[in-house]
Order: sequence, then structure tokens, then C-alpha cells
Amino acid sequence: MARFRRKSCITLIALVLLILAITVFLKELTSRDSPFSSPAHIKGFPEPESREDRNKKPEEIKMSSVAQSDKDAELEATLRKFPPPNYYLHAFYYTWYGNPKIDGKYIHWDHPQLPHWDVKVAQGYPQGRHSPPDDIGANFYPALGVYSSRDPSVIEAHMQQLRTAAIGVIAVSWYPPNMKDDNGDSTDDIVPLLFEVAHKYHIKVAFHIEPYKGRDEVNMFTNVKYIIEKYGEHPAFFKYLTNTGKLLPLFYVYDSYLLNSEQWAKLLKHTETNSIRDTPYDAIFIALLVEEKDKRDILTAGFDGVYTYFATNGFSYGSTQRNWASIKAFCEDNNLMFIPSVGPGYIDTSIRPWNFQNTRNRINGKYYETSLSAALEARPDFISITSFNEWHEGTQIEMAIPKTSQTVYLDYLPNKPSIYLEITRKWAAIFGGERRKWQE
Repeated sequence: MARFRRKSCITLIALVLLILAITVFLKELTSRDSPFSSPAHIKGFPEPESREDRNKKPEEIKMSSVAQSDKDAELEATLRKFPPPNYYLHAFYYTWYGNPKIDGKYIHWDHPQLPHWDVKVAQGYPQGRHSPPDDIGANFYPALGVYSSRDPSVIEAHMQQLRTAAIGVIAVSWYPPNMKDDNGDSTDDIVPLLFEVAHKYHIKVAFHIEPYKGRDEVNMFTNVKYIIEKYGEHPAFFKYLTNTGKLLPLFYVYDSYLLNSEQWAKLLKHTETNSIRDTPYDAIFIALLVEEKDKRDILTAGFDGVYTYFATNGFSYGSTQRNWASIKAFCEDNNLMFIPSVGPGYIDTSIRPWNFQNTRNRINGKYYETSLSAALEARPDFISITSFNEWHEGTQIEMAIPKTSQTVYLDYLPNKPSIYLEITRKWAAIFGGERRKWQE
């Protein structure tokens, strides 16, 4: 009996040792071969060691890791100071500014004074270019000075201002590669950096497609394809879950009326042979509503919604706030999105010295708040802000400062430079609360 117990014990110990040996072997095998052994895409796991790290001394790697950890902690602390971003609040954003330090010359700050189309009227107003840094093509002066849109520190400052305002999406003014507006340089190469910094601040990027030379339904398909292939997988690329369950990008199309509805239909109608619909490049396309008659054309063209862009109440049918309720009703009846555009005011006499009739005084923020209130009353799908930094037309909510020079500049006094960011932040919260009520 004792001999049997000894034999059983020996057998049991041998079995345990065998199991342990197999476990160790399998663990070693998994750590070498498993595709899940280094999940660098999951937060909290280290990135795979780079060639540079392999050549570093251990203490250098440790110091680098500590520095990165400190940087991440600093960013997290910064982000906690901001309100949460409202992704239903979009701001039109411009990247066309430049200065000699970064770009070798002034770009857009030296905007020319545009002549009136009537020669007799034009003769009564100054013409010529502005001469920065003291004389710029704007009625207000930026707190960041005559900056370059390529300057990483400027983009960083802009993202912080946008987060201060609780803005979740920027609609960046966009021309195809190697194309530009009449007064600037090509800006497509700025977009990758913009995406990286926006992502850092949890801001999304949409595209505001400008009326580039030769824009038609064929090259629009090509350009949308280019944008989606280049940025479609970036975490900062704005996509929206539609009522049909599709997660799609959103494109604003400025001056969409320049192309007739039959041409747009070739791109946007499901029934057309070369349509972009039901392809990997399908998206939500938002047309600019200017005149009342444009509503039917937009519908016939196959657009998914309308926006109004202009910050001057009364300038166009679309930008007239008393029309927003009926525009919303038309959109609801025809399964279109309605995105009214609000602005803090309007003044462009630095570049159109004859255009006084379209000036809208800011009234220390009251004009902006009235616009935001009117937009909310229409129960929109999104609200767009004209603009974050269109300085030429005086629609910016970016921080401005008083400036003393031969040029007389307006300012935000007696309020702080951040007044329009703070107003936006307040209404972003109100908009968020109203949206929750609408969904109940």
C-alpha cells in the first residue's frame, strides 16, 4: 500500500512538471509569434522599438520615454481646461495667410483693394495693395499678428482657441493641389499638419471646396476621391452617421450654383452611370443656398443639404434669418439637411472700400447672439460659423487686439480679445441641450 502511494505521488509530480513545461513552452511561442503580442494601436501599450531607439543607450531611451510621458500628461491637463467639443458646430477655416519669416513673402495680408464693377463708382475709392505688417487687408487686427497658416505654433494656437469655443469641426477652405485663389498660393500641402494638430485637440476636419478654375462634375469626383484616399482613414477626418446607417464624410461646396443642376446630377444622382453614389467615395454634399429659386435646383442636382454661408443678414435669400424657418421646412419635406451659417458681424471695406451697405455692426456681441438664437429656432442639423478667421470680410471670431497705426482698426473693446470664443462656447452648450430635447 505504501509502495502504491509512493508510485502515485511520483506519477502526479511528473504530470505537474510536464504541464508546467508545456505551459512555459506555449507562452514563449506565443510571445514570439502571436500577431497580438504587441498591440501598439491600443492605448497604454508601447510603440514598437524604432531603429533609432535600438541605437540609443538605455538611459537615453528612458529619458525620451519620460519626456514623452510628461508631454502627454501636459496635453491631457490642457485638454481638461476646455469644454467638450460640439461636433454639430462647424467653423469655416482659412489657411491662405503667409508672412516673410515662414513663406518668404506676405500672402493675403497684402490683399488688394478691389475696384467696384461700375467704373464711375470705382474712381471715387482707393485702389492698390495693402502693405503689412501695419497696413493689412482687414478691418480688425489679429492677436497673433500677421501670421503664416503654415506655422505649427499658429495652428496650435488656433486649435486651442477653437476648443475654448467648444467648436468640434473646422471646414477648411480647399483648392486642389497646385491650384489657388486669386490672391494667394497653393495651400493643399498645409492640410496634413492641420489634421495632425486638430487630432491632438480632438477636433475634426471637413472640407469646404472652393470654386476652383474649371470645376465640373468630372474633376469633382477626382478631387473627392483624392481627399478620401489621402485623409479618409485619419482619425481627425469628419464623418457623419446618416439616417441610412452610412458613415460618410461631409463636403461643403461653395458657389455650387456656378454649375447647373444637370451637371451636378451626373455626379450626385444614384441613377447616373458615373455617379459617385454607392462608391467608396460617396459623401454628404452640402450646396450653397443663395437665391430662393436655388432650392429646387439643389434638389434636382442631388445634393444632400444646404448651407447659407454669408454673415450679412439680408444679403441673400439664404442668409436672411427670417427665411430660415421656411428653408428648414423645405429641407424636411425633401429629406435635405439644413445648416444655417451664423457670424459675429461683417465688414470688408479694407478690401472693398465701396461696400458699406453690407456692413453689419457687431454691437459688442449682440449681432452674433441674435444670429445664433435664430439658427437654434430653426432646429438645424448643424450650425456653421462664418468664420473662424476670414479676416478680409471681418467675420472672424479669432482673437483680435486694438492696433494703433496710420490704418484705423476696429477692435473688440470694451470686451476681451476672446469675447467671440466665449459667446460661441455658451451657445455650443445651449445647442447641445436643445438637440437632446429634439431627440426625446
